[in-house]
Amino acid sequence: MAVFDTPYQRLEVSYTDSPMGEDDLMVHVPEGSKSPWNHIENLDIFFSRVYNLHQKNGFTCMLIGEMFELLQFIFVVSFTTFLVSCVDYDILFANKMVNHSQSENNKVTLPDAFLPPGVCRDRIQENWFLMVLLVIAGVFWIHRLIKFIYNVCCYWEIYNFYIQALRIPMADLPYYTWEEIQSRIVQIQKEHQICIHKKELSELDVSHRILRFKNYMVAMVNKNLLPLQHRLPLLGDTVFYTRGLKYNFQLIFFWGPGCLFQNEWSLKPEYKRAGVRLELAEKLSQRILWIGLANLVLCPLVLVWQILYAFFSYTEVLRREPGSLGARCWSLYGRCYLRHFNELDHQLQARLSRAYKPASKYMNCFLSPLLAVAAKHLGFLAGSILAVLIALTVYDEDVLAVEHVLSAVTLLGVVVTVCRSFIPDQHLVFCPEQLLRVILAHIHYMPDHWQRSAHRAETRGEFAQLFQYKAVFILEELLSPLLTPLVLIFRLRPKSLEIIDFFRNFTVEVVGVGDTCSFAQMDVRQHGNPAWMSAGKTEASVYQQAEDGKTELSLMHFAITNPRWQPPRECSAFLTHLRERVQKDSGVSTPKNPPGPGHHLHFSGLSMQSDSEPHSLMANMFHVMSPSAMPPHTDVLCSPHVSAVSEVASALRSLSPQQSGHVAQNQSSTM
Repeated sequence: MAVFDTPYQRLEVSYTDSPMGEDDLMVHVPEGSKSPWNHIENLDIFFSRVYNLHQKNGFTCMLIGEMFELLQFIFVVSFTTFLVSCVDYDILFANKMVNHSQSENNKVTLPDAFLPPGVCRDRIQENWFLMVLLVIAGVFWIHRLIKFIYNVCCYWEIYNFYIQALRIPMADLPYYTWEEIQSRIVQIQKEHQICIHKKELSELDVSHRILRFKNYMVAMVNKNLLPLQHRLPLLGDTVFYTRGLKYNFQLIFFWGPGCLFQNEWSLKPEYKRAGVRLELAEKLSQRILWIGLANLVLCPLVLVWQILYAFFSYTEVLRREPGSLGARCWSLYGRCYLRHFNELDHQLQARLSRAYKPASKYMNCFLSPLLAVAAKHLGFLAGSILAVLIALTVYDEDVLAVEHVLSAVTLLGVVVTVCRSFIPDQHLVFCPEQLLRVILAHIHYMPDHWQRSAHRAETRGEFAQLFQYKAVFILEELLSPLLTPLVLIFRLRPKSLEIIDFFRNFTVEVVGVGDTCSFAQMDVRQHGNPAWMSAGKTEASVYQQAEDGKTELSLMHFAITNPRWQPPRECSAFLTHLRERVQKDSGVSTPKNPPGPGHHLHFSGLSMQSDSEPHSLMANMFHVMSPSAMPPHTDVLCSPHVSAVSEVASALRSLSPQQSGHVAQNQSSTM
């Protein structure tokens, strides 16, 4: 067991998200005037369901989708049982002759390989391992069915909320943006008093309710608290973060038995006291151990399900598009690392989708020349043989009846497709620096050492941890049942005290919201980084600062995507200072010396601006920073992080009162 010690210090909170005088407010509503949505006890679940129903395009789409998921589970279990116990593979593979005594047709048909129902039933009953799996699958399906019925009842209330309170018909819901839904929720607070602890709700209140636990996860990844990065022999530095591991983290921290929270909005009181931190850490360590052992016991069952689900999900895709495993996707770690505080799922997905094409082009710049030569010649050999077999098949279709010919054609087609994926496009221009800058405009985060190193294999390897092969994603999910228990027992347990201190130090109580992650307040005074224009405005120590400028960038992102939001005093002062500085410094640039892109904040801002802003990303990309474009100030802008802060003027214009309405209109097309 590691020594339980941590450098974190407790934060003294001096801010709330409430108007003056509302700290201890309790709104009284006469009994006769109460609406059905007055004083909703669990606003976290309520707002999450409102958001989920919007993202799933209405009640009917959500209902049908969940019904098909139940039927899909029955199909996977039933079809797998049928393949294991009800098929005579000797007949299917022509190893045994079929007696057609009553017919002159000796051709073997597919039903000939099916066993009679009685034999099939006996084989199932004799296979005790299969029977155990079927019983567990049945219990799990019944659990899902009960959960489905419960969700239908709960979402019927949300359905009525949309119809009666928000006055949005279900047929029109897919055509409303979430920003419009959120605006109506904020407006009806005065009429329905959804939250009785505050007279008014803000956009940040709604985001805190929906993203309470996700903000904690983003903060723990940002502070490198979770054991996601590993150094392995031969493989070097790797990242392992799967859906199974994520589920276990949430089970341990947030909602499982014995978790740190007593309900969705409140941390248990004992976890707020420093005096019992050692006892709580030991208790958490034991709980992680037991959950890790439970994962180990359930590993065979979960592994079988993962294999079956992957087989049924990806086999048809591979047959249709063999090169799809060579495609890339944003890793689960990348999604958490790149996520802003208080950024909803659809907003994150929109950013990453815009970055997908340049990210793919960037990774394709690093195709191995040696591998390309080998793939070119191997593809030629496989293609030649495939062409001959296809030509013979066209001449006489009986060639397909020859043993293994059809398998050879399929395999050679896969080989040719895979080889083509390793051959670079002859028209591809090697420009990794420019591509990485385009990517940065959307993902908003990148380590400092990537600057001017986009052409290096080390940078490409680190970016591959965020943007991985689809095949690697599938492999990690298949290995997750085996590796998750090891990560929990041997890597997460030693961090028990650090985790306890993290939740105590970085949890604040917000009136009308409850306990939230203090990083999610986006307060530059408490968590700002002096290197990101917070110099002189932050009181945070090194351990209290968010890494990679996440506080500042999250604040910018939230303010731009929610132009009607009124930030707290410190945040408002930061945004005002930043807006005034860039508006002043933007006058320094001339048409002959347009602003350059060599800066994190610049590209982050460019991605968040509306489409009608005068400075486009591509127009700025091919210019370098000129000395005449540098602002004459040295007190705040001396840091390399903010040396080009004047170039974010076009993005920050959307923060001005004159542009607020314009930005709101453009969000429906950009989000």
